[in-house]
Amino acid sequence: MQSLYFSLFEECRREYERALEAGDQKAAAEFAEKCAGILRKIAEKTPSKADLYLEKAGKWEATARELRKEAGKPRAVLPGSADGRKLPGNEYTSLVEGLISRSTVTWDDIGGLEEVKKLLARNVVLAFAKKPDAIKPWRGILLFGPPGTGKTLLASAAAGSLNATFFNVRASDVLSKYYGESSKLISVLYKVARERAPSIVFIDEIDALSPKRENVHEATRRTLATLLTELDGFKGGEERFVLTLASTNTPWDLDEAILSRFPRRIYVPLPDRDAVKAILRIHTKGLDISRLNLDAIAEESVRRLYSGREIASLCQAAIHHMLGEANPELENIEKLSEIGQGIFELKVRPLEMTDFEEAFKRIKSPLTRREIERYKKWAEEFGG
Repeated sequence: MQSLYFSLFEECRREYERALEAGDQKAAAEFAEKCAGILRKIAEKTPSKADLYLEKAGKWEATARELRKEAGKPRAVLPGSADGRKLPGNEYTSLVEGLISRSTVTWDDIGGLEEVKKLLARNVVLAFAKKPDAIKPWRGILLFGPPGTGKTLLASAAAGSLNATFFNVRASDVLSKYYGESSKLISVLYKVARERAPSIVFIDEIDALSPKRENVHEATRRTLATLLTELDGFKGGEERFVLTLASTNTPWDLDEAILSRFPRRIYVPLPDRDAVKAILRIHTKGLDISRLNLDAIAEESVRRLYSGREIASLCQAAIHHMLGEANPELENIEKLSEIGQGIFELKVRPLEMTDFEEAFKRIKSPLTRREIERYKKWAEEFGG
């Protein structure tokens, strides 16, 4: 049922974005209200995270109210817009505020990556410690490595430990087909981040915003120039701390100017055996794993070039295999109505190696050893 609500939310959010692109504030407000309603339903179904979803619902409702206020007002023409599309300035702010979330991720939620966690945690402490003016925290950190290795989790944990305003930004959130809008969105993003400091701006897939500048469209150049300016623009004191964390799976595609704004470039590798075991414990928490040979599972996972994401999927596949054996009635379609009414109680048994043997048959890594060597070589040349 929860997955259905999440699907409905994503569909509603897309309709909201389409309405904004079309300049239809009234429709956008209606979809924002629907998003809020769905999030409140999810909060009811997820008591452990109710506060988080209720907070997000409140922000969507505030966005809807703001849009309704502006719906009847004349809207200013976006400067430089090739097609004369109109968009009010505070609509940009509403879009940016929709990217804000309070992170509940902790360092303990991340298996392995001890050195990376220590570096990020140390940077957070430096941001607030009393210190000589010459000692400054890093304000730009690039996380690079294969997909699924925990780069987003690291950013979330840094925000959670700092109790900071966390902007979770995908490249698609700030890229627009309308000329000049991407630059405006980036400017507003950092304006709001400074207003709500301490803040962490996490830009996922930053390579989409900052490709090498040979043979790129003028609009892309303008977007990149704005991002460079904002990354250079932090001149406030410690109380205005804003950290930009960025991640990429293809660091070799980044423009050299962007690289220079991220003096700390941290390689986030595939998990080693100890890290795999830590990840396995996280994703089997609450289940009996006394019959498992974690060393054997870890060794096979490393051999198969599994990332943290594949290991999480591996655990889920093993758990589902266990549930299928412990609850054969799940295969009975006639029982589904009973299960759906919430009166069916799942039976569980200890996880066994046969569960993981079946899971290994289903989980494949998209990586090759040649690709891993490319990451290592780039880390040797440009990391630090």
